[in-house]
Amino acid sequence: MSCLGRTPARAIERAPEVCHNERVAFPGDFDRLRALADGRRIVALVGAGLSTDSGIPDYRGAGRPPRTPLQHRDFLASAATRRRYWARSFLGWPRVSAAAPNQGHRAIAALEEAGRLGGVITQNVDGLHQRAGSRRVVELHGALARVRCLGCGAVESRADSQERLAALNAGWRGAADAIAPDGDADLDAAALAGFVVADCLACGGILKPDVVFFGDNVARPVLDEAWRLFDEAELLLVLGSSLTVWSGYRFVRRAAERGVPVAIVNLGPTRGDPLATVRLDAALGTVLPELATALAH
Repeated sequence: MSCLGRTPARAIERAPEVCHNERVAFPGDFDRLRALADGRRIVALVGAGLSTDSGIPDYRGAGRPPRTPLQHRDFLASAATRRRYWARSFLGWPRVSAAAPNQGHRAIAALEEAGRLGGVITQNVDGLHQRAGSRRVVELHGALARVRCLGCGAVESRADSQERLAALNAGWRGAADAIAPDGDADLDAAALAGFVVADCLACGGILKPDVVFFGDNVARPVLDEAWRLFDEAELLLVLGSSLTVWSGYRFVRRAAERGVPVAIVNLGPTRGDPLATVRLDAALGTVLPELATALAH
């Protein structure tokens, strides 16, 4: 038996599983979390804090410098902004695409496999839930692995667009200063001038990663799917999100209005803390495997 209970084999293909021979010491509220989750159908609302153990930084974690995210309107309005984005993304994508699910991702998949978790509403765009074995995943903010044409709507894989960018920029030299939270990389401005942006193969239109930039709205069908999953929740489990943006916080507000208990596990304060039934300031990589093990028995 796995230390995560009935973890599906596909959930542990990407990274080694770490078992705990002794019970991990947690804040006292872990026992309250376990008792609250026991016998309730869980729906997880997940933020960037879950993927930091996989090497993908978040926006607001401890020690993170202030960062101005790319605005949707700027991407649409400015060819220079699009060049800046795609040059940075060209450097940052290999690391994001190579990231592997961590213990927290695998524990969530194990909870779903065991029938304790109905699904995941994720604010992340890295695809690590699916690679860990999660089956029902609503990608609230889209997926970096897809690229969409703003003209004709054609979709291609990010891997294919990366190959085309490499061919178009065979002589271009750029060096990443640091990997950024949104799948790109910090880049010296002087390196941007010679970068060539790929156009849509079908119509020559503007390509955009199939993600929701700041200032844009979650697509209605995606939001409807998220609400359908939320309606099944007997416990909303918030993981690794500061809940600063409305797209995630709205689910906590709705849970509180309906009397659905909310449990939050996050390092650092969150916007939803006043509405939480249980609140743990603890690392997801230890809390989630322990919770999966506890609920499997």
